[in-house]
Amino acid sequence: MQGIAFQDAYPEELSHCYGCGKNNPHGHQLKSYWDGDETVAYFIPEPFHTAIPGFVYGGLIASLIDCHGTGSASAAALRALQDGGETDAEPPRFVTAALNIDYLAPTPMGVELELVGVIKEVKPRKVVVEITLSAAGIVCAKGHMVAVKMPDTMM
Repeated sequence: MQGIAFQDAYPEELSHCYGCGKNNPHGHQLKSYWDGDETVAYFIPEPFHTAIPGFVYGGLIASLIDCHGTGSASAAALRALQDGGETDAEPPRFVTAALNIDYLAPTPMGVELELVGVIKEVKPRKVVVEITLSAAGIVCAKGHMVAVKMPDTMM
């Protein structure tokens, strides 16, 4: 997953997510990458993402944190597999088991949003990620995610 977005490494048949699926032309198309030991993604809200004039809808913020978190979980699990010697491992897909978001400041429209993920725990079937969402250098929201390996029934 070095150099390409985590979400672009997902298999075609599992790339339809509204938030990050490359095969969903109506979705956000969020792209997440490694930046050292942290993960990053950037997103510019559209006018239709408005809550009230000048500010971003909180549901969009939750969606971005959710998709950046599951992408980060996938990348962290793959990195752990590769560090364990599985050099041909494919990125495992993760889904949200728990997501808690604290909205800390109103998120302004018209600026690029930055998401930064910090991996807190990596287990074979579970990854814990903390995500911050900032606008113009101000942290507007923080998320705490427990992501679990996608069950076979979803594949």
